[in-house]
Amino acid sequence: MPAPTTFDHKVREYSLPFAYWMVRAAELAYQDEARIEEQAREWGFDRVRHHCTRFTPPFPLEDTQAYTMAGRDMIVTGFRGTEPVQIKDWLSDATTPPWPGPSKVGYVHYGFAQALESVFPGVEKTIAEFRDNSQSVFFTGHSLGGALAMLAGARLFMEDPRLRADGIYTFGQPRTCDRLLAAAHNKAFTKRMHRFVNNNDIVPHLPTEPAFHHHVDTLRYIDSDGRLRESMPLIGGLADRAKGLTGDVFAPAGDGIRDHFIHEYVAALEKNQP
Repeated sequence: MPAPTTFDHKVREYSLPFAYWMVRAAELAYQDEARIEEQAREWGFDRVRHHCTRFTPPFPLEDTQAYTMAGRDMIVTGFRGTEPVQIKDWLSDATTPPWPGPSKVGYVHYGFAQALESVFPGVEKTIAEFRDNSQSVFFTGHSLGGALAMLAGARLFMEDPRLRADGIYTFGQPRTCDRLLAAAHNKAFTKRMHRFVNNNDIVPHLPTEPAFHHHVDTLRYIDSDGRLRESMPLIGGLADRAKGLTGDVFAPAGDGIRDHFIHEYVAALEKNQP
């Protein structure tokens, strides 16, 4: 079906058309500032602020980038991800220690904590400034950006329960936290957290440390045929992932990387429009 042509600023609950716009907003985070501002205006958001911090070695990332766009009825913050190979190498590094989660609830990957800390004060200040009409608030991100979107929503709410985001949409999000924070997040964001995983995308299976073997409950799975499923039984999921691996007989091992690219998520959400 064709993708929806209008960014609906009145939405406050999950829908497939709105999920399409959230993946587009996550994709936009990879663009430069001028392009972000141009696209935001085309979507009906008249205010944009950028959040960027550069790091110095030995931190594994060069920078953290995000943007916040606001209109009369809605505010969206999009966090940029990173290249699949880079995040795979980074999250496979078992030397990084766990770090206390938002409001010291549970633990998160050290890199996620530091990346979020570098931009969160600016994000929080911007949302408070832009939210002058009781606008809805949404967070979105792909890859590393998905982890940051989830944690930003959790931190905003846990530091001030009046500031619970209306929705958090993540695409190809890595394992972000331990069991305690995942449980707290599930309770706080029931029907507000939407985590999309594309078939054999490798990043949602990282990092491999036992402390971080937890995801939030909500999963929307894109199968090997590109169909979005609201749930997938364990056996059926294993069979479908095996089918995806054999889809490219010349490079089956590359399926986990290919399935992670943001354009694959955009295409899947467009294909599944009602």
